[in-house]
Amino acid sequence: MENNNFLQEQAYIKAKKRVKEVKGFYIQFFLYCVTTPLLITINLMFSPGFHWFWFPTIGWAIAVFFHWMAVFGFNKIGFSKDWEEKKIKELMEEYKYDK
Repeated sequence: MENNNFLQEQAYIKAKKRVKEVKGFYIQFFLYCVTTPLLITINLMFSPGFHWFWFPTIGWAIAVFFHWMAVFGFNKIGFSKDWEEKKIKELMEEYKYDK
């Protein structure tokens, strides 16, 4: 019974951490979507001759992409924690038979 409570608590902690990661990504993405048009508007109103808004927009887009990769992407392309565990076991077996 105590072991079951421990496993449930561990699962809850993992789920809570995952929700926090996903929430962080969506907050960053929302801020990007709200701020980018604002930057474009400010740029075009005050200095329409030079489009500087591209620099923060592209830089932030790259940051959002890497945040997405950290939260969702690696799982989608096959590099999840499960993959890491399987690869470690595979390499351990390989090294065991090398000696």
